[in-house]
Amino acid sequence: PRNPIGWIFCGVGLLYQIQHLTLAYSDYALSGKIALPWGEYVAWLSTWVGFAGLILAGVFLMLLFPDGRLLSRRWRVVAWAAVLGAALAALTDGFYPGRVATHGYVENPLGVMGMIGQELTTYASLAGSKLLASALLLVSTLAALFSLVVRLRRASGDARQQLKWFLYAATPATICLSAFLVEVMISNYTQTLMFEMLNVLDYPIYYASSYTPAFALLLLAVFACIAILRYRLYDIDLLMHRTLVYGALSACVIGTYVLAVVGFGTLFQARGNLGISLLATVVVAVLFQPLRSRLQRGVSRLIYGERDDPSAVTSRLGRRLEATLAPEAVLPTVVETIAQALKLPYVAILMKEGEGFRSAAAYGSPRTEPEALPLIYQREEIGRLVIAPRAPGEQFSSADRSLLEELARQTEVAVHAVRLTADLQGSRERLVTTREEERRRLRRDLHDGIGPTLTGLALQLHAVRELVRSKPEDAEETLASLGRRTEETLSEMRRLIYGLRPPALDDLGLIPSIYQQAQSQGMVDLSGGTRTDDLLENRPIFSMEAPEELPPLPAAVEVACYRIVQEAITNVARHAYAKRCYVRLSVDRGAGVVEVEITDDGVGIPGDRVAGVGLSSMRRAGGGAWRELGRGTWA
Repeated sequence: PRNPIGWIFCGVGLLYQIQHLTLAYSDYALSGKIALPWGEYVAWLSTWVGFAGLILAGVFLMLLFPDGRLLSRRWRVVAWAAVLGAALAALTDGFYPGRVATHGYVENPLGVMGMIGQELTTYASLAGSKLLASALLLVSTLAALFSLVVRLRRASGDARQQLKWFLYAATPATICLSAFLVEVMISNYTQTLMFEMLNVLDYPIYYASSYTPAFALLLLAVFACIAILRYRLYDIDLLMHRTLVYGALSACVIGTYVLAVVGFGTLFQARGNLGISLLATVVVAVLFQPLRSRLQRGVSRLIYGERDDPSAVTSRLGRRLEATLAPEAVLPTVVETIAQALKLPYVAILMKEGEGFRSAAAYGSPRTEPEALPLIYQREEIGRLVIAPRAPGEQFSSADRSLLEELARQTEVAVHAVRLTADLQGSRERLVTTREEERRRLRRDLHDGIGPTLTGLALQLHAVRELVRSKPEDAEETLASLGRRTEETLSEMRRLIYGLRPPALDDLGLIPSIYQQAQSQGMVDLSGGTRTDDLLENRPIFSMEAPEELPPLPAAVEVACYRIVQEAITNVARHAYAKRCYVRLSVDRGAGVVEVEITDDGVGIPGDRVAGVGLSSMRRAGGGAWRELGRGTWA
């Protein structure tokens, strides 16, 4: 009851009842069938009671739907303009001199005849008022329709669906009301402006416009009811699409027919000829199908972009990716192409980074909560394609989703290529950084360690040369010190050399070097040597499984395998209290994978133990996984 929309519909019904009651009463009274008083006055009442009120009701319906409130205070101007126009129209119809519009044989009992001043007649004054009233009602009707469009752009959810249905009816209703008002203005006041070629349409416009207010309000009432009660059960987008297509097609067909009739009539100097009408019909028939196809494509592209032409979208995306040279421009090109092709307000690509996602490219801004399509390459989720609907509350149709899934497949390849490029760039940067850090370390060790030592040795050699002449016994002691320092310097040099690459790898090879490392940690090698009970009781048994002929490995891989096994054997010997240590090394040439497995039967790693330097260095060397299986450790 508090919503004025319902009261407006009640008012429209009341106006129709009053109008039809007065028409029926005046018909009976003036025809003499029944003796009824005041027939002329009731006929006068039927003249103005319906026209202005019905148009005013239509304007207020569009201004207030669906919540019964204006968009803002500024729209009060439109409401007051409609009220003023309706009041002027009612006043003009009520006091216009001449015959009553609804009864052409009855004079207006309240019509005003006379002069206002010396030149202006009441007829001209009331005609001007009628023109002004029609103009005010026309402007307010168009403004009310525009308010519906603004309200639709701001709405979301259920309110947006309601407004879609109501706007679907309000648009043709506004056209009907506008045509009626324009006909009133033209037929009564501007007949001299009519072109001669349009005279053939004068009577159809007149008779059609006589019923347009009722038809317009009927449309508004029916679709408002659907919007309020059952709007969820219908596909309004499909209905709007077809209405735009066939509405534009009808207008083009009518326009083409009229132009053809006028053109052929002028060309052949004939009017009202059946042959000309048939020729115009042939022209319309020939143009109908191409025109319908073009209009359908144009409307679809206007509303949905290139959704109905998936091959064009995918081809355009492929061409733009081929023309993109810079890797950093690939993903922005993808999101821009998808957004423009489907007329989406927001498209973004999220790339997986660790356990989360980061934004790699975005286009536009979301008007509502976006959706995310997973990007999966070789059974691994590498990112997400984030898309926002065209308007708040709108859902993607099956055609939209089909095209988006196809575009997502192309996007997966692009994202994977970008990831590979980024990984390659990162690897190059890490390689350069590691190389420079290693050079810095070597320089520091040589400069801070060996450099001062060699400088000291050189100074001591100069001192020895002097001591040999003066104090031979002191020279001998100094030479002994020089020998010790020289051995220390050589040890430091060996340490640096071993840090660069273990010499055992070059001297023995990978597998013998691992056996040597196990023996250096006190383990028993069962592949050779003597086996005694004392050794087995006090020292862990070491065994290894490896290919008989190990293929040549890259230097970095060989060093990584050696470092991992070296650190693992050291941990077993120091911390595991194990009786057995087993190493397995396998090479898959086809996949380019080297797998190293170290197992022992010791006490294992405590669950609350924080990983130390050894395990961390093993992870850095080659990656892997550590887990505790009862007693012992597997890596």
